[in-house]
Amino acid sequence: MTNGAVAAAIAAANAIKASGAIVRIESKDFQSIVTKSEKPLVIISECSFFGKNYKYLTGYKGFVFFTKSRTPLDFGSNVELMTARSIWIPT
Repeated sequence: MTNGAVAAAIAAANAIKASGAIVRIESKDFQSIVTKSEKPLVIISECSFFGKNYKYLTGYKGFVFFTKSRTPLDFGSNVELMTARSIWIPT
C-alpha cells in the first residue's frame, strides 16, 4: 500500500468512527421508520451527478438511517424537513 492509500484508509475509518452506526435501507423501509416517530426530522440532499438522486437521513432509536431514491419521497405534514447541501456516507 502506498502512503496515500494508507492515509485514505485511515481517513475512512475515522469518518466511520465519527459518524457512528449508519444503516442503509430501502426507501419503503425508510418511510416506514419515519412514520413510527412522533416528530421526525428528515434531512434531504438532492444530487445530480448521474441523473437526479435524492438522499435522506433520519434518526430512530439511536441509529441513523439512510436511503437514496431517484424520485422524491413523500412525507406527512408532521415531518420536519431540512435540506442539506450534500450528504456523504462512508463506504
